[in-house]
Amino acid sequence: MAENKQVVLDTMKTAGKPLKGGEIAELCGLDKKEIDKAMKELKKEEVIVSPKRCYWEPK
Repeated sequence: MAENKQVVLDTMKTAGKPLKGGEIAELCGLDKKEIDKAMKELKKEEVIVSPKRCYWEPK
């Protein structure tokens, strides 16, 4: 799980713009369910924020 969280975070940082979960899945190649799990943890840890509905970016 920790590895997936890092992949999601790195993908967001590389993109340089807010992304949807599906876009993150396309960019990093992980399954959408794995992305959702990782993002749930990242939200709980307050590492990512949502600048607008359904879009996420690193804090």
